[in-house]
Amino acid sequence: MNWIKSVFFIVITCNCLFGYAQPTKDTQTLLEQTDFKTTKYNTVTATTYKKNGVSYVFSGGDGAFVNVFKLNATGELLPVGAYELQNKKGPARGIVASNIKGKDYLFIGNKGANTVEVYSITNTGSLEFVFTVADTPETYLGSVITLKVIHIKNNSYLFVGGLESTPGLSCFKIHKNGKLSHIQSLVDNDLIHTDGIIGMYSHKINGKTFLFTGGFQDNGISSFEVFNNGKFKNINNIADNTTNRYLTGAYPVNGVTLGDNHYVVVGHRHHKYYKRGNFIKKKDFIFHGDGVSVFKVNAAGELIPHSVLVNDATTKLAGQTRIEILKIDDSEALVAVGTRDDNSIQLCKLNANGVLKPSGVLNTNYPIYYGLASIKINENFFFLSGSVDPKVKKMFAYKVSFKNKDSKKLRHTVNLKYKDSATPEEVSMAVESFVALKNKIPEIIDFEWGINNSKEGNSKGFTHSFMLTFKDEKALEVYLVHKEHLALIKNIGSLIDDVFVMDYYTKE
Repeated sequence: MNWIKSVFFIVITCNCLFGYAQPTKDTQTLLEQTDFKTTKYNTVTATTYKKNGVSYVFSGGDGAFVNVFKLNATGELLPVGAYELQNKKGPARGIVASNIKGKDYLFIGNKGANTVEVYSITNTGSLEFVFTVADTPETYLGSVITLKVIHIKNNSYLFVGGLESTPGLSCFKIHKNGKLSHIQSLVDNDLIHTDGIIGMYSHKINGKTFLFTGGFQDNGISSFEVFNNGKFKNINNIADNTTNRYLTGAYPVNGVTLGDNHYVVVGHRHHKYYKRGNFIKKKDFIFHGDGVSVFKVNAAGELIPHSVLVNDATTKLAGQTRIEILKIDDSEALVAVGTRDDNSIQLCKLNANGVLKPSGVLNTNYPIYYGLASIKINENFFFLSGSVDPKVKKMFAYKVSFKNKDSKKLRHTVNLKYKDSATPEEVSMAVESFVALKNKIPEIIDFEWGINNSKEGNSKGFTHSFMLTFKDEKALEVYLVHKEHLALIKNIGSLIDDVFVMDYYTKE
């Protein structure tokens, strides 16, 4: 059966470390896994931070611990420690780090305890507890999900969004010692979209500061102006519709400024993906697809619908739970969309005109919840990702590489002759099993097949032709012992009478 090992080819992402090169407009984006490390629990949320030139990754899982890692310039994760939350509850959801008047702090939203915990980040990256603030009837911190730090002149503020029982938006002043004092809270109502704030982002425009929130339960997004004293007021609100907006279950919110344009990028995990029916408050939603929405922000802080990347057969946008943006230059940004239901990281480019275009996809084979983060080290871009699956207690590091679209690719052609004794049903089963590899093995770049209809009489009994496209020869080496390949050999090898294989390189 050794001959058939050349029949089915797959590609896995290799761990080669590619040097960064400024991407041209005609490139595809790849994520190369550089390292992974075990975490205390699964990864529910993650963030990155730089202190004294060292890059750190903070992640929290379903338990009451936060993991800390160093990330070096080659993409290697170095464990620092695991730190238990104060009341031994969890999980840690909103995690954000910031420098407050010369001191570095990590702010953690403790969903299970309805509290916000503050930790000092030491020079070694370890955490030391500083302060905690608990929910009150006036602060709406129930089921804390998301935190956002905003700096205005000499002051710093922490905005907190909650979920489920007590929805609303709260602002706390952050003091130099890390303590928090309450400034203002706004309870959710029928006009604003603050019920289930899972994503927040802020822009500074012409000296004014604006905060944008996504309402998971409200199926919409809202804009607020934040004043120098931490007070805030609503500017405008945009709700989902049944045609060209994709805000049912508004989830991740991020943004970027390109040139003179200020953008907010919003994803959603549609309510249809939730099995707990009693969790969704509004039951009259419809499903008209998945999409990532881009909004432009004007000088008044108003959100204006601008463009939408609609999910199709070539993209992986089902169940978007995290959007990370790394600015390449003033005309383009790299956008990574983490998904829970597609188990993937969809990569896109956002241009200065506010249009999202797919530029690559990584099938992670694990679901991402809120555990996707990003950081730039020297001239290299990295994404950090973890799995919400409790069976996969790991944090993964990926390095971004840009590949010219005119670079070579490996074509692998497979021609098969089935035995005369093989029934039509068996042949059909064999073909379906072969075709299924393109979905089972995410690293297959392209796949096509067909049945011979040549009239020349030189087919020599071969009836089925398959063409698979791969990244390089290293993929072939891995393929030979891949479990999916070996399983296919076992299942259909006895049906094959002969095989003819050719490989060649071609430009894309």
